[in-house]
Amino acid sequence: QVQLVASGGGSVQSGGSLRLACAASEPMSGGYCMGWFRQAPGQRREGVATIDSDGTTHYADSVKGRFTISQDNAKNTLYLRMNSLKPEDTAMYYCAAAEVWVYGSNCLDSDFVYWGQGTQVTVSS
Repeated sequence: QVQLVASGGGSVQSGGSLRLACAASEPMSGGYCMGWFRQAPGQRREGVATIDSDGTTHYADSVKGRFTISQDNAKNTLYLRMNSLKPEDTAMYYCAAAEVWVYGSNCLDSDFVYWGQGTQVTVSS
């Protein structure tokens, strides 16, 4: 069972930047979708950005143009670069993985079954 460890959260002012990292216990390239999700207090968990096994990326409308998801297959690490942060980006951020059986297939949020422990991002105005 793949294990994920997220890091990189913190407190920044509005307009600032952070880079989250998610270290996986095994190689993820080719066999998994990877993604970042977030949950603010009292809110439902929402998908932020995902990357398919072929490298295709998907973003929530609220973060398009500000966040970039990427992965370093040599390090088994997933990243989320967050620029121009806003107070509404404040949340616990989780990385997740979904196994895929067809290379390049898109993953639904419900397909993500492996989860990291979360890292807190707080953006002050």
